[in-house]
Amino acid sequence: MDIWNTYVLARVNIRALVHNYTLIRAVAANPAPVVKSDAYGHGLAEVARAFFAAGARCMAAGTVEESVVLKEVTPAAEVISLLGPLDQADYTAVCTHGLIPFVGRVEQLVRLEEEGRRTGAPVRVALKFDTGMSRLGFAAEEANGVADVLDGLEHVRAVMACSHLATADDPEQAEYVSEQGQRFAGILRVLHSRGLDVRGSLANSGAIFAHPGLHHDLQRPGIALYGGNPFFGTVWADKSAGLRSTMSVSSRLLQIRTIRAGESVSYGRTFVADRPMRVGIVAIGYADNYSRTLSGKGQMLLRGQRVPVLGRVCMQLTAVDVGCVPEAEIGDEVYVLGGEGPRAISADELASWWGTISYEVFCLLGQNSMDYVK
Repeated sequence: MDIWNTYVLARVNIRALVHNYTLIRAVAANPAPVVKSDAYGHGLAEVARAFFAAGARCMAAGTVEESVVLKEVTPAAEVISLLGPLDQADYTAVCTHGLIPFVGRVEQLVRLEEEGRRTGAPVRVALKFDTGMSRLGFAAEEANGVADVLDGLEHVRAVMACSHLATADDPEQAEYVSEQGQRFAGILRVLHSRGLDVRGSLANSGAIFAHPGLHHDLQRPGIALYGGNPFFGTVWADKSAGLRSTMSVSSRLLQIRTIRAGESVSYGRTFVADRPMRVGIVAIGYADNYSRTLSGKGQMLLRGQRVPVLGRVCMQLTAVDVGCVPEAEIGDEVYVLGGEGPRAISADELASWWGTISYEVFCLLGQNSMDYVK
């Protein structure tokens, strides 16, 4: 939680999180929930405890520091650090806390060997290979060389081999997913032929629902756990049917005023009324991570009715048209995400107005004050 001086409140539904994890387990044999970036803005500690109670025995965080927190919250769980070690503090923490870091450079293997020798701790690692993202990881053709390095290490043992899919959520790029899958299968063949007993992990949320042939030994669901549809807006949208929204975000109505035709709303006069209107002023703005790009595009939910944003989003205030809600009163709760009833605002819908993806919606709005519904 980073934003505290506000009326904005984010609520996380623990039961919805567990429902989504259970739904994923019905189609994936061994899902390891990804709780990086503070569980996609939902709060790492509470979310990790919920997944562990629901049966998750392996989870993944981002940085080593975040992975240490995850290990402290769920000490009996196997914890993966997706970003792996960067500095000496990270290398020490990996050994001290028994983390499984992603490693994609020989230097990391060598430094972990040194730290393992110094501390006397065995070090388990997940070998990260780049199969088509051009981000972190060894190149596919380095697999034999990596095995050579591991042959010379006493304290480091590879227990996983992993990669990440670039287009698993895009039905128009399924061929590229297959190409990545073939590269990864080739890497596993090389590593296994060299006697490395590594579990394969490739599938993200999109692949879990759309590419069952790429599940391998361990799956890494992310956005689907939090109710985001990885296929939103595509012909595959129904593949992840049944996921439930996990976060709602609301604020309060500060004032209601009536304006005449020709009067404008907010900075820059980008909205001018063409008729008399009732305008509500909501206590939320870009300082609360409600993006200014929602100016004149977004909608909120007031007493079960959608109310459109009028004019520019301000630092702590946003105006909405409340003409369709004559019973609205000062102090009413106004939802920018979620809410009750059939007109509730989904993260995917909000993201589409915002010009982004549901991941960013959660990570940003989740920095507001948080409450948990269990």
